[in-house]
Amino acid sequence: MEFYHKSVLFDETIDGLNIRDGKVYLDGTIGGAGHSSEILRRLNGTGLLIGIDQDDNALEKSEKVLSEINNNFKLFKSNYRDFDEILDKLKIDKVDGILLDLGVSSHQFDEGERGFSYNFDARLDMRMDTSKDFSAWDIVNGYSKDDLTNIMKKYSEEKWASRIAEFIVKEREIKPIDTTFELVEVIKKAIPASARRKKGHPAKKTFQALRIETNNELGVLENTLGKMIDRLNPGGRIAIISFHSLEDRIVKETFKYYFKDCICPDNAPICICDKKREINIITRKPVTATEEELKDNNRAHSAKLRVAEKL
Repeated sequence: MEFYHKSVLFDETIDGLNIRDGKVYLDGTIGGAGHSSEILRRLNGTGLLIGIDQDDNALEKSEKVLSEINNNFKLFKSNYRDFDEILDKLKIDKVDGILLDLGVSSHQFDEGERGFSYNFDARLDMRMDTSKDFSAWDIVNGYSKDDLTNIMKKYSEEKWASRIAEFIVKEREIKPIDTTFELVEVIKKAIPASARRKKGHPAKKTFQALRIETNNELGVLENTLGKMIDRLNPGGRIAIISFHSLEDRIVKETFKYYFKDCICPDNAPICICDKKREINIITRKPVTATEEELKDNNRAHSAKLRVAEKL
């Protein structure tokens, strides 16, 4: 399938990055190069764009799109958590801008065989990096009832988490739950009919939780975001687009910490922490999609953009 991904908050993100000639920019989730194609254009043949993605189709599409603009870019198949190693390999100490567009691309949802969507019948998968062994199948067929309940509550606030987990465990005692549609049927059995008639697909929250757990999305973000800020040049900016309240909270709290000038307890007579403010927060509140964008791109409904600048 042709890789397709409509970039959300496009203008707001590009403006937030404040792209300048001759500088180095890192897109840690390059996808189909929607945002990065404009970064490359604005570099005007100078500087360098570094793109990272776990998805082979995304990298293939990015290579094609970016090559038609210029050749001052380098692409790497990896998770953005490995950005440190990539910069070291390129002998680049610090960069001038970093972009993360989190979550799943439109293409990954539409490519039914990847198992991200409850609208297509496919093997339970949900791996962003298909070279990895661990998939959603392992979670559904291997996690305990308590663990299944916990990830659904934590990652999607699924009201029926315990009951869905109970039904999954009972079903897999008969036979493994191998496909997306098999899982959907189990979820439908678990959720009372009156609740299923409410807005939204009954499997939406469960699939979201499984995807986040499969790819350790929140753990990677939490462990990497501070390191990225550390490797920004003064005046460099970091822009993060999130689609989940827990992602947005991690970004918000990390920015808040790096903005603080002191982390001593409130009752400390003098500051002894030596903490210094390292960033300015450009977006005091997250930027969300305009009504015009929402009409054109349904995926933008939950998108939130936060931008910070290194001091």
